[in-house]
Amino acid sequence: MTDQTPNQSPETKDKRRRNGFSLVELMVVIFIIGLLATVVLINVLPSQDKAMVVKARSDIATLEQGMEMYRLDMASYPGMGEGLNALKTPPANLAMPQNYRSGGYVKDVPTDPWGHAYQYQVPGRDGKPFEIFSLGADGQPGGTDQNADIYAGQN
Repeated sequence: MTDQTPNQSPETKDKRRRNGFSLVELMVVIFIIGLLATVVLINVLPSQDKAMVVKARSDIATLEQGMEMYRLDMASYPGMGEGLNALKTPPANLAMPQNYRSGGYVKDVPTDPWGHAYQYQVPGRDGKPFEIFSLGADGQPGGTDQNADIYAGQN
């Protein structure tokens, strides 16, 4: 019988111990990976929130430009009944339907970054003829931080 377990040389025992990681080494690596992931998430998540607000303002500015083009062609802004959809498809009660641009004034009427429809109000705040805005992350009027209403020219 040639059982080498009891008679192994010290070199063979050392090689066997070095073939892999100990539980402590694995736990240290997992802890470090978790720590790095936490640091990355803490730094990335606020950036995503800011990016959503910037996208909402950009969408609103685009929709406002579409409204101005609509007004130039139709001599008035859409009413509350037509809303933002008047930028994509011609309303049924147009006074001058021949002036409506083929293909509309925007490629598509987007939703805000949180999946809610943009709001259209006639008249707008501060004497403006109209206002386009997002209700923020909560989809409710008012709010603070991410839940605050978002307007194009707002800082």
